[in-house]
Amino acid sequence: MRTAVARFIVLAVLSSSTGYSGDESVSVRVATYNLRNYLTMDRRVDGSFRPDYPKPEAEKTALRKVIRKANADVLAVQEIGALPYLEELRQDLQAEGLDYPYLHHLEAADEERHIAVLSKISFAEERSVDLLSFKYFGEKETVKRGLIELVFNTNDHRWSLFVVHLKSRYSDRRDDPESEQRRVGEARAVRNLILKRYPAPGDSSFLIAGDLNDTRASRTVAALLKRGKTGISIGVPAFNRWGQTWTYHYQKEEVYSRSDYFLTSPGLLPLIRTGRGLIMESEAAALASDHRLVAVDLEFAEPVSEP
Repeated sequence: MRTAVARFIVLAVLSSSTGYSGDESVSVRVATYNLRNYLTMDRRVDGSFRPDYPKPEAEKTALRKVIRKANADVLAVQEIGALPYLEELRQDLQAEGLDYPYLHHLEAADEERHIAVLSKISFAEERSVDLLSFKYFGEKETVKRGLIELVFNTNDHRWSLFVVHLKSRYSDRRDDPESEQRRVGEARAVRNLILKRYPAPGDSSFLIAGDLNDTRASRTVAALLKRGKTGISIGVPAFNRWGQTWTYHYQKEEVYSRSDYFLTSPGLLPLIRTGRGLIMESEAAALASDHRLVAVDLEFAEPVSEP
């Protein structure tokens, strides 16, 4: 098996946006977005086959419109290429008025598609893992895109963001035709690490965000919600402006489903404004990606002053 190689990179550009503090409550919007192959690959563009071709500029422009409309303070992304692609996105957004001075990019077993975070606020700590293993049909396998954990300190409240992108349904194995077993294995490996770091989720503050490539009732999602009798996280309901819950459109079969999630620790749930998330829909969304951006707003009360 190939050994995974990781690079944890934070670009801390000098900026006045170095975090939040003060004597009032603070709202932080966190978003997750699968960018649909923001990288170089063989693709069909305008009816023609283009080998080793970047994401078309029209799609990039639409993507930035979606991101600007969401205006998240912390943006988790999936299906981003190597670090230069993330830096390109960051610079293009900055030129259009949306500045993310902090970034984190993780390279794991998947050499093409990575996970990353753009942020307006600084990271108190970075604890990402590129090599996270599990048993798969009796052999050792790794979580394909690794696991990001970033720790933030907002109004003296310490909280973590975990970012994942689990294995897609494509498979070349007859004994796992839709990669369900592998996805469940990845989810359990992620869950076990989270429980190792936060053994009491009810007293902890963390979000799990990303593309789980499975539906709400799946074993994949269930693995991240509970282990035995131990509750780990709670699914955050999310809706678009029409009250719909789908986040992924599989155009080939005209299927709309939920694939992108926020799961919250019980300890952080009271801080989620309205207790639900928002699925961003706009004219640009369909061109930008086959996924929809999902956002939640966290409300951190002002710190308690010492007498």
